[in-house]
Amino acid sequence: MLFSSGQKQVILACHITGVFDVNRNNTLPHDSYELVQEWVDSVTALKIQGVLFHNNFTEATCELFQNEYVTFVRIVHNPLFNPNVYRYFVYRDYIRDRSHEIVSFFVTDSSDVVVLNNPFHQPLFVDNPTALFCGDELKYLDNDWMKAHATLLRGRIADYADYEKTFATETLLNCGIIGGNMTLMQPFIEVLCQIHEQYNHDNQTAYTGDMGAFNYLARTRFNEQLIHGEPVNTVFKAYQTDRTDCWFRHK
Repeated sequence: MLFSSGQKQVILACHITGVFDVNRNNTLPHDSYELVQEWVDSVTALKIQGVLFHNNFTEATCELFQNEYVTFVRIVHNPLFNPNVYRYFVYRDYIRDRSHEIVSFFVTDSSDVVVLNNPFHQPLFVDNPTALFCGDELKYLDNDWMKAHATLLRGRIADYADYEKTFATETLLNCGIIGGNMTLMQPFIEVLCQIHEQYNHDNQTAYTGDMGAFNYLARTRFNEQLIHGEPVNTVFKAYQTDRTDCWFRHK
């Protein structure tokens, strides 16, 4: 992708198929463009540069649906990591190669996130250059799903249980939307990948570990820089299709 002058912001997403998805409890079909169509359409409508990484779209699908704003990039999935985790390695490598071009970026889910407003133009984003922006949920960190989700990490990261106690009543952050300036986001993604490489590479549990690793890193190292919830994201899983005031809709 070549960035035009003034277009040094980008939104990245990843769509990996053919691998069993423990969150959906099924395997996504290979060439179903409709799964990512809303994401592509929303990025295109706002004239934001977007990159959709994928492993199984046909050349015909890519040629038909990519455009001057959204580029489709083929990747090879590494089976050592589940797709929810492997996407961060894809983002890390892409950003490493373009760190001199990109000023700021978001990474989002591809099949359940829609961009409602250009986040890079929002005063809250512009006025907080050291902030980590992310999605959230109407839950505390201390909930049954997160306890089960983090079993592997809790057993491997020395201070994980202490972190869970310290932030038990803090809002549960959601890694379906993460963004900020390059100076913050690049090291964040680098450390997130290090956590997965060291503690989550052989995860055979029924949980991916992506939410656990993300909340752990965000809370323990970036807590004072967090901005989450409205107006960054709509209420998670509320399907607020009529809202236009937030930057992203997440289900």
